[in-house]
Amino acid sequence: MDDPVEGARQDRLLIQAGLTLVSEVDLDRVLERIVELAMDITSARYGALAVMAEDRHQIERFVTRGITEDEQIAIGDPPVGHGMLGLLIEERRSVRIPDISKDPRSYGFPPNHPPMRAFLGAPVLALGKVFGNIYLTEKQTADEFTPEDEAALEVLATQAGVAIENARLHEETRRAEEQRGRLEMLEDRERIAKELHDGVIQALFAVGMGLQGTAAMSPDAETMHRIEGAVEEIDRAIRDLRNYIFGLRPGILADRQLDEALTKLAIDFQERSDVLIVVDIDAKTASEFAGRATDVVQLVREALSNVERHAGAQTCRVSLRRTSAGGVLVIDDDGVGFEVATTKGPGMGLANLRSRVGSLGGQIEITSTPGEGTTVRATLPI
Repeated sequence: MDDPVEGARQDRLLIQAGLTLVSEVDLDRVLERIVELAMDITSARYGALAVMAEDRHQIERFVTRGITEDEQIAIGDPPVGHGMLGLLIEERRSVRIPDISKDPRSYGFPPNHPPMRAFLGAPVLALGKVFGNIYLTEKQTADEFTPEDEAALEVLATQAGVAIENARLHEETRRAEEQRGRLEMLEDRERIAKELHDGVIQALFAVGMGLQGTAAMSPDAETMHRIEGAVEEIDRAIRDLRNYIFGLRPGILADRQLDEALTKLAIDFQERSDVLIVVDIDAKTASEFAGRATDVVQLVREALSNVERHAGAQTCRVSLRRTSAGGVLVIDDDGVGFEVATTKGPGMGLANLRSRVGSLGGQIEITSTPGEGTTVRATLPI
């Protein structure tokens, strides 16, 4: 028998549901809200939404409401798209059953699924395809679900399809914008690097060559000495610019694992600086930093830049190993060293190292002795 009060309540909740779902743009939250709203509208004790995989038989996501966390754990693997759930998918129609335990299609559910008697289910369509199905059990205010409940669930399922399409579109748009932003940033960095290399460095090199020619023709030893000092400063500026260009070009991780990227970084450093470098990277430890690979590469790049610019080293070592404290990254050299306690150190290099390690949640230790080289040891959480 129709209940005007219950019908009015469901109509009001459906309107609210439509507004609520349209305002959600996170797909996971949309799925959760669909189940919550369906239970509220039909007064169901338990609700679930199964998201189908491409084969339309396996379920890749299973959102439940109305059970405790322990009950959720006890359920185990999600159901498969057979039996009653398969019917919702294949026939694309709602199903209402007074007692599903007596129905021959009541299979495909997990063995530890909460007990079911009254059952109500409907397919959810998105972009004209079956996205999944929503089903409800145990109406709390009656022995079984009503035709009005079934009609309300069908309306909600339609609203759910629109909300899912909206959330997916929002996610695709967000990813596209992020990708576009990354591409624009990379293009800008490549452009700046090219302009520095093709313009500024070439101009400085030409000035240096001209000064060397002037020095060679100068009859005054003091003037020649001062010009040679200026040429050395130009050479140093060129090396610094090349370091900056090296930092601007981010492609080192484009097609490499972290251990491979660090090895390539070291090889490039050796070719550029004539400092012999030894690389000792544990591949397994490096793989555990895959999500932070860019930060680790930048950390090593900054440390090697300091070695090239300030250490005057003959050899250098880069190692990454795992200890009980986490991943330990070490960059050491046999250069001139410096007094850590009394000197400001090499420019902003040390401050940058400390800042980068701190952003990774790690600890850094810098030790150095004049004439005996410098060691940078960063312990990073895994």
